[in-house]
Amino acid sequence: MRYNKLFNSLKERNQLAYIPFLLLGDPTEELSLKLIDTLVKNGADALELGFAFSDPVADGPVIQAASLRPLTNGFYVDAGFKLISQVRAKYPDLPIGILTYANLVFAPGIEQFYDKAARSGVDSVLIADCPVEERDLFSAAARNCSIDTVYIAPPDAGPSSLELIANYSQGYTYVLSRKGITGTENSQQETGTDLIEQLKQLQAPPLVQGFGISKPEHVLQAAEAGVDGIITGSAIVNLINEHYNTPDKMLDLVADYAKTMSDAAHNARHQLKMVHTIEKGSNYVDSGNNQTAAAGNGTAS
Repeated sequence: MRYNKLFNSLKERNQLAYIPFLLLGDPTEELSLKLIDTLVKNGADALELGFAFSDPVADGPVIQAASLRPLTNGFYVDAGFKLISQVRAKYPDLPIGILTYANLVFAPGIEQFYDKAARSGVDSVLIADCPVEERDLFSAAARNCSIDTVYIAPPDAGPSSLELIANYSQGYTYVLSRKGITGTENSQQETGTDLIEQLKQLQAPPLVQGFGISKPEHVLQAAEAGVDGIITGSAIVNLINEHYNTPDKMLDLVADYAKTMSDAAHNARHQLKMVHTIEKGSNYVDSGNNQTAAAGNGTAS
């Protein structure tokens, strides 16, 4: 329900959703909550939160390194759910998703995991190493707890997989910008408009693009491709990795970055519309001399 309200509201304003990712409990429980507050205050429309895990196969070295801190501090899944409960109490309308791995769901028991997620106020769960073809492992427990299940649409997904993803993903659809692992070291985007159009034709839930989205120009590319939102993760986590020993500086840098990316997401479609208008050479009136000038070439008509 929260995702529906969010995407409907953003659609009315012709904006993309900005969804940042953070590891719960990193670098400490107290600073983790402050980081979440910072992201929300600087334009986050929803949150994607992760539990520290010793073998995060979909994540690059930035998030792998960050995972060591909560694990060293003994901040595990139950502590993460308690922190989410605090976030939910502060932000009752904010969509909150979990991005995690199957082992962390199996460990406490599938039903128990989803029950705790629901009680803490979680809206969706994305299990990074569970493709849609294996959905029956978790879908019943998620459904019983009214938790949306999100699936990943990779750039090389075939027609049958895309149809399953469109049919079974809930809340939103996670569209990968490229194959591989998370991180900003390779920001080349492989996902083209064909995949986006196929998912739209299949009436998939709102399309949110992640992996390699770290700069405003990447947001413009995502908007051009036709997605409904973007997720940034490694760029934020990298700021934490570099500055967690100076918390005030860390929070300031994360605030600046979140503001930059949220502004890019909220303005991307408007910016593209202006660019396309100029490229088409639309006319405007020069009030200085009351002549009509071509915006495309600046010459008087």
